Amino acid sequence: MSIREHIINNFKGDDYDSLKRAIDESIEEKDEITLPGLGVFLEIIWENADQELKNQLIDIIKKRVEKGLDTNENA
Repeated sequence: MSIREHIINNFKGDDYDSLKRAIDESIEEKDEITLPGLGVFLEIIWENADQELKNQLIDIIKKRVEKGLDTNENA
């Protein structure tokens, strides 16, 4: 089983609140172990996004990357 399959299988059947909580907790804890899971979620978003959403995501990522990791400000 691939990492993607494992992560997707772990969240099958989860409701909106469970998914949101998992994402929020992963980000708040800054746990490096959760990065692959967040990457799988981003991949799912990207594959299902229209060009406008993709452009918005790139804009957010670009602004945040330019700030670096040392800031706690939102994008």
